[in-house]
Amino acid sequence: MELDRNTGWLEGARRMPSPNFDKRPQGCDVELVVVHNISLPPGEFGGPYIDALFTNTLDPRAHSYFADIADLRVSAHLLIERDGRVTQYVPFSRRAWHAGESCFQDRTRCNDFSVGIELEGADDVPFEEMQYQRLAEVIRVLRAEWPGITWERIVGHSDIAPQRKTDPGPAFDWQKLKGLVEV
Repeated sequence: MELDRNTGWLEGARRMPSPNFDKRPQGCDVELVVVHNISLPPGEFGGPYIDALFTNTLDPRAHSYFADIADLRVSAHLLIERDGRVTQYVPFSRRAWHAGESCFQDRTRCNDFSVGIELEGADDVPFEEMQYQRLAEVIRVLRAEWPGITWERIVGHSDIAPQRKTDPGPAFDWQKLKGLVEV
């Protein structure tokens, strides 16, 4: 995988542009990677619902859970599916709306300076080997472009919003990821 520096899109990823993004603040660069998990409906994998959520096309009648989230305007930069397929919703040069109210090292508004990567999964379901492989590959690409993304700046959503979020959850193996990233 390679990053197209002119567009902010990842070469080799499926593109599914989300309208839920805006410009990063002036002088704000990527300094943080936030790992999330998502499954729609909760605990179910596959299907079109994550794409629909991030593109504002989620049908609230398709599942009872969707009635509460269909009007959300959220996005992530990337989704890594269970089989390792990568979908990009927002160019890395833009601010995706993934972190919400958040704080990292006394700095609020993490969306301003982070990349949000969703893994298809749930807090208590082990992630697939291919997801770790792809995530490590993406992180290496990001670190080549933004060397300030040290290991300490690769965090879970739960690390920046501990009162609200639990993802990527206890089933996520941080040591496995570190071993793959630091190769």
